[in-house]
Amino acid sequence: MLDIKFIRENPDIVKENIKKKFQDAKLPLVDEVIDLDAKRRAAVAEADQLRSARNTLSKKIGMLMGQAKKDPSKLAEAEEVKKEVTRDAERLAELEKLENELDAELHKRLLVIPQIIDPSVPLGPDDSCNVEVQRFGEPKVPDFPIPYHVDLMETFDGIDMDAAGRVAGNGFYYLLGDIARLHEAVLAYGRDFMIGKGFTYCIPPFMIHGNVVEGVMSQTDMDAMMYKIEGEDLYLIGTSEHSMIGRFIDQILPEDKLPQTLTSYSPCFRKEKGAHGIEERGVYRIHQFEKQEMIVVCKPEESKDWYEKLWQYSVELFRSMDIPVRQLECCSGDLADLKVKSCDIEAWSPRQQKYFEVCSCSNLGDAQARRLHIRYKDENGKMQLCHTLNNTCVAPPRMLIAFLENNLQADGTVKIPEVLWPYMGGTKVLVPKKK
Repeated sequence: MLDIKFIRENPDIVKENIKKKFQDAKLPLVDEVIDLDAKRRAAVAEADQLRSARNTLSKKIGMLMGQAKKDPSKLAEAEEVKKEVTRDAERLAELEKLENELDAELHKRLLVIPQIIDPSVPLGPDDSCNVEVQRFGEPKVPDFPIPYHVDLMETFDGIDMDAAGRVAGNGFYYLLGDIARLHEAVLAYGRDFMIGKGFTYCIPPFMIHGNVVEGVMSQTDMDAMMYKIEGEDLYLIGTSEHSMIGRFIDQILPEDKLPQTLTSYSPCFRKEKGAHGIEERGVYRIHQFEKQEMIVVCKPEESKDWYEKLWQYSVELFRSMDIPVRQLECCSGDLADLKVKSCDIEAWSPRQQKYFEVCSCSNLGDAQARRLHIRYKDENGKMQLCHTLNNTCVAPPRMLIAFLENNLQADGTVKIPEVLWPYMGGTKVLVPKKK
């Protein structure tokens, strides 16, 4: 959400940004916003004049009523002034109604005008134009076949998707035994990894109010992702970022408490509306999963540095588990409307011989903070909007695909990297239960 003053003073910049995001259908919104804003400001100015006049007229009525004790002719004059006050009150009520209507129309349009993207963002209409920045670790393809990830998990009696389908439908799963232990071990390792980086561990609410949903994501993302609780103003979170950023709604944070650096665990629930492959067998794209997240709320001048730190934490984490990764810069058309800049960390799949997304790092600038009124007072006592950032730490079971494929041995066992030994009760190798 952009500052209305910025749009008013820089309409050409806003329109050019919309073009860079290949959303030309939104171009008329800029002029509509400027027109609505002018009408609203005119209504506010007239209303303020009427309120000021009402105070003056009320004093005049009091004066005339006082004079009427000695001069009865003043009563008639007082009655005329009262009629004027009544007319003004009726007009004021009309203006206040108009203000509310204009506010609602303005708000509706402001929500869909995209955030100004960072100048460094590559231009392109969709994710096919995302740009590989760098690779970390050598991607390898072993000289033995790697099974499809569900088949691989089944060799350990580690997954039951058929039963999940009977219980909940497509897009759900049961994890069992060593695979379930590995799932929890990776989450616990991700938690402690982030705590070691100075982040505060948090478990947030897994449901949030509609105004928080509107504050943290675009309407398009909301429609495609969120499950609503019937009959209540509650939504299941699609990621803990939603709840964690919502924690600061309407707050003025002390400057010395910034940045807020938090790592949060949560289950995540997603409709995956329109997603390809949701009916396919597998756990790559599913309706329910668990995730360890990174959240930063900081001063505007700090957000670029934090963006660099966050994606680098992902690289460090995955490399510590012997998983090759790459950084992929998201192009303008692939950025959600609230994002200033974003990149994906993709893990190498030896079976597919290509990379796939396991982390998404985003700098949202002041977009979420403006919507949710998250502010701080600077050293001069002036109110400023914070910046917000988020990044995936680990999100099993998807990351388990990369883990299992990259650590699979020729004999069907899976080696456990040393960093996970304490979280696996000292287990160093997973041994298949089925041949």
